[in-house]
Amino acid sequence: MTSTTSVREHYEAATRELSAPFAIVDMAAFRANAADIARRAAGTPVRVVSKSIRCRHLLREALAQPGFAGIMAFTLPEALWLADEDSGGPVGDDILVAYPTADTRAVARLAADPRAAGRITLMVDDIAHLDMIEAAGPDPAHPVKVCIDVDTSWQPLGPRLRIGAHRSPVRTPAQAAALARAIAARPGLRLDGIMAYEAQIAGVGDAPPARPLYGRTLRWVQHRSRMELARRRAAVVRAVRGVADLRFVNGGGTGSVHTTSRERAVTEVAAGSGFYQPRLFDHYTGFSGRPAALFALPVVRRPGTGAATVLGGGYLASGAPDAGRLPQPYLPAGLSYSSAEGAGEVQTPLLGAAADSLAVGDLAWFRHAKAGELCERFSHLHLVEGPEPAEATAVPTYRGEGRAFL
Repeated sequence: MTSTTSVREHYEAATRELSAPFAIVDMAAFRANAADIARRAAGTPVRVVSKSIRCRHLLREALAQPGFAGIMAFTLPEALWLADEDSGGPVGDDILVAYPTADTRAVARLAADPRAAGRITLMVDDIAHLDMIEAAGPDPAHPVKVCIDVDTSWQPLGPRLRIGAHRSPVRTPAQAAALARAIAARPGLRLDGIMAYEAQIAGVGDAPPARPLYGRTLRWVQHRSRMELARRRAAVVRAVRGVADLRFVNGGGTGSVHTTSRERAVTEVAAGSGFYQPRLFDHYTGFSGRPAALFALPVVRRPGTGAATVLGGGYLASGAPDAGRLPQPYLPAGLSYSSAEGAGEVQTPLLGAAADSLAVGDLAWFRHAKAGELCERFSHLHLVEGPEPAEATAVPTYRGEGRAFL
């Protein structure tokens, strides 16, 4: 496959028995992306971010690739499901819940299940989190493992200028050590690790298209932020290790695997979006992935020259609202949205000369702006193996297994 036309023909040959809309994963691209992530990690273990995959089959596939170990889940009920022996076998036995939980019922389930407590680590950044977990009555013989989330934002002028996500209130070595002491004082809890995710570096492409001056400024900001964080992250780890042992120190994401993995204080990095390579990850200088996850919509109208209308399409990504949150018309190349309609709830007009090559019943192929959110729209992903045409194999997404965790 050497051109977009042959790629499109390959996908359509593999899915010719399917009725659109449907979603696919190009497994050759998925594995190539995994290999590139592992290469950039340079021997540092990579924890697989489940929110960007949202398919148990593909989580297992990702964990089977060299260089990957452990899961980073997004909710505790999800983690309990992934660790469950009775749901087709556990997907993993080392699951870090990346965000604090306020789900007291799920915490109670975790505290009452020694096997799950041994496999799952909760995220904390506040004494209130410790109080909630302790109220569940964890057994000191099988303590609930917790991880301290550390703020990574760059604040060159102090809190008045914050560059980065609003996450943890724990920022300094002293604050982290104080929370570590509070954890150590509770027999039902055990400090397991530290997480410090630099969203302003890992999740923001440093080569925005058609904005070279902004790109240079962004790269400078990210460099300064990276230098500050490396020093502070190391100091936080030293301070916390003075209180208790740590099994892991997690940092980074798809966009920063190659830099975060160089830090001595970091024992593992995380990645998820890079497996699917959604459109928001196209604009990085440090790496380039292959689009692996796509969805196909059927052409249902030809309203005029240079226009074709497809069924559905309004699969917007989360985040600050802008045009970058729209799916990208991908194949055939050259299609664009109507500025008056965009991606619609039930129908989406696509404009451009390429529209004239499409007839009613043909397929238009799209890439989602983000990774795992695509799986909230489809019950199955159809796995396309290559390069020889073969019928795609369907595997369920979380939604296809009747699971909705957010």
